[in-house]
Amino acid sequence: MQLMWLASPAMPIGGFSYSECLETAVDTARAATENEASAWLVDHLHLSLARSDLPAVAQGITAWRADDMPRISQLNAWVLQTRESSELRAQSVQMGKSLLDWLKNHTTATPAHIAVLAGAAQEPTYPLAYALAASSTGAPLRECLLAYAFGWAENMVQAAIKSVPLGQSAGQRMLSALTAEIPAAVDHALALDDDTRQAFTPMLAILSAQHEVQYSRLFRS
Repeated sequence: MQLMWLASPAMPIGGFSYSECLETAVDTARAATENEASAWLVDHLHLSLARSDLPAVAQGITAWRADDMPRISQLNAWVLQTRESSELRAQSVQMGKSLLDWLKNHTTATPAHIAVLAGAAQEPTYPLAYALAASSTGAPLRECLLAYAFGWAENMVQAAIKSVPLGQSAGQRMLSALTAEIPAAVDHALALDDDTRQAFTPMLAILSAQHEVQYSRLFRS
């Protein structure tokens, strides 16, 4: 139940306001139809999320459960350093801060743990804040990552519905395609370590920079 709560788009952390460059992909005719947008998101899942955020979340949960605070700071710094544009960095920090604020009103994280990410020494990132929230659920690591990926997928499909635009039935078909791919993406992420975790998505960085000056926008990224 806690993981379902964390994955819900109703969580007040602002995920609905970001498209993670999908809006620019639509604007530049790279994802202008249902099939193109669906393929784009599947690629995003495997080439970006499964190789960077998901392994960072997995390693973060392990570190939180081991009370390894230096490791948490190291992973959080890595996430910040791999955000290649101001918008992508701002998204991760804003959602991270919002999730920490949410955690302050619940019993799933101690003030001392929250302070590790909320302190003046660094800005919190969403993957490490989520790892903190998930670490206390007692759920297996793989299930924590499945919930994270599904929450991401729901937000991205809603972004596609608004920006392409598409109908609700098309959105459900896209979510079905993503759901079928998520388990393999999670298994790939779980097999990565510090030497194989990576964030190499140059086209996302280019599109994010273009989004900053895009004439008409619905989303913050």
